[in-house]
Amino acid sequence: MNTNFEYYYNHVPGKDPSRNNLIYTSLINKDRTVFVQWFHNDSAYHKGYNEVLDQHLMLAKWQRECDMLSKMQHTFADHVPKIIDIDHAEKKIYLEIQNVDFWEQSHGKEFTQVLPDWQSQMLEIIQAHQQLGLYKYSLHPSSYFIVNGKLKSINYFFCYHEDEPAITVQDHLSHISHNRRQHVYDHMARMGINVNQPTDYKKLQILCLKSFSDCYPKQFIDQAIKLFQ
Repeated sequence: MNTNFEYYYNHVPGKDPSRNNLIYTSLINKDRTVFVQWFHNDSAYHKGYNEVLDQHLMLAKWQRECDMLSKMQHTFADHVPKIIDIDHAEKKIYLEIQNVDFWEQSHGKEFTQVLPDWQSQMLEIIQAHQQLGLYKYSLHPSSYFIVNGKLKSINYFFCYHEDEPAITVQDHLSHISHNRRQHVYDHMARMGINVNQPTDYKKLQILCLKSFSDCYPKQFIDQAIKLFQ
């Protein structure tokens, strides 16, 4: 690993540093100006709790991140970080950032203290996805950076185009933290979603938004859900 980069963790007050992502290995340079999505199963980074052990699945996640992020960069460059480089040999995507991620910056603060218009910006990103026919389910605040006052979306390995075959929740449990799964299951029961049944992308998007009601205010969740009704 390049000595200018180090593992990137999220920090929760009173808890040990935790991995920034369940699937890939997160790296950041010492100046906090470059973030790297390294689609490599690094046991040191994941501390033995690696979610994706199958290399074919990791390759599929890498390819999806490259494809979807590049699609966003081409059409809606203002909504994603600038892609500095894509190293296909190492399976690394280098992204231009400023400081740590949105969630990391918000510890001990309201989101509006970090970015006053974050709600309207996040809704604009969701609407951009709609225009491209994309459904993105990685919506945690750590999936966003702020560059020059603009919210930038990442983690498109958990994103699908409307023309692709329907997916099941069961096949994507590795993308959902164990702490969040029960929250997801509760909403699935209310919405009549079977964990093993292929489900409409729009319905899954609403499920995803509801499952993040512990991260975002109700007003935002309600506004976002209306976009899919």
